[in-house]
Amino acid sequence: MKHVIIGNGPAGVIAAETLRRADPAAEVVLVGDENEPPYSRMAIPYLLTGNIAEAGTYLRKDVNHYACLGIHLVHARAERIDSAAREVLLADGERLAFDRLLIASGSHPVRPPIPGIDLPGVHPCWTLADARQIAARAKPGARVVQLGAGFIGCIILQALADCGVKLTVVEMGDRMVPRMMTATAGDLIRQWVEKKGVKVHVNTKVEAISAAGEAMKVKLSNGETLDAELLISAAGVRPNIAFLAGSGIKVNQGILVDAQMQTSVAGIYAAGDATETTGFHSGQPELNAIQPNAADQARIAALNMLGQPGTPVATQGSLAINVLDTLGLISTSFGHWQGVASADGGEGVELVDQAGFRYLSLQFQQDVLIGATSIGWTDHVGALRGLIQGRVRLGSWKARLLADPTQFMAAYLGASQKAA
Repeated sequence: MKHVIIGNGPAGVIAAETLRRADPAAEVVLVGDENEPPYSRMAIPYLLTGNIAEAGTYLRKDVNHYACLGIHLVHARAERIDSAAREVLLADGERLAFDRLLIASGSHPVRPPIPGIDLPGVHPCWTLADARQIAARAKPGARVVQLGAGFIGCIILQALADCGVKLTVVEMGDRMVPRMMTATAGDLIRQWVEKKGVKVHVNTKVEAISAAGEAMKVKLSNGETLDAELLISAAGVRPNIAFLAGSGIKVNQGILVDAQMQTSVAGIYAAGDATETTGFHSGQPELNAIQPNAADQARIAALNMLGQPGTPVATQGSLAINVLDTLGLISTSFGHWQGVASADGGEGVELVDQAGFRYLSLQFQQDVLIGATSIGWTDHVGALRGLIQGRVRLGSWKARLLADPTQFMAAYLGASQKAA
């Protein structure tokens, strides 16, 4: 049996290792389009601050790890999939035959249609090559503008601040981390980072970037113009699916998969950022570019690729799981943190300590906790995820949590024991 995996990020590596453990005789080929060992993009900010060397970003630290497992690494870009011939066509002309295929091609950074976005001082922060370019410009005192204050943007923000630059963040949404935080929570994070010396513009767009000697002029929609030696574009990501044209694999915003992570073509699976899989709460196809989901999907896909007898392994659906450290302020959001309408059984409670930068929001549907957002809470916060992921019926604990949401750990213990 020959397994080919497109994408050598965390999902691809986990899938390759899962296949190897379960079938020592199988041929496993792992394809990545960068001339680097498999590495973690989430480690790049730590590289920028000097906390780790490039080798510290590698997903497996032993240089012989893949060879010892008999996993064949291929550095090439997948250009097309011939589903009928069961082949992957690479940019260098090679054709890789497969019995089973996993597409873990990940995502790419959005490049906003802004005049000047192609100037030499403008970079995404996505690859090791990007990191090398950014490190050359992000010197102490350098003027840096960051476009975007989403989850990835806030991780980059932390690294840039640690580098000692003069940082300004521009976010087109009405708050920081708008796809992870409620309005109140996102505003608290903005106040925190401004207190730490980072300038933040919300409800603002970058309209144009122009060269000004060795620096740049960055024109904002609010009428301001900023000087910068470096502009970081962190405007979100999109699935890498363009190469699937003509393959017969059904896509929407991402690759459509079933509960076993199989695509519309038998024997071809997908996992990670490139997929549009069933949402844990919605039951509808959703994009959910979160590493814990990618790792779980990769394991499930690999086990089903093996075709072993017994019940196929199925996903419970993608669940939002976000934990963020923004200049020392810890925030989390789990599940359907936005809540649902009261007509659908939705009810919520919000606790705000603005002066202490502490915040807690719990969202219920009937007597089940479906979402939570927190800032400044670190003790036992995993209990919130446990209640949500376990779909625990709270019973009388719901009323207690509405009265005092800080009792979530007691509710986790009490309601879980009763359910058991």
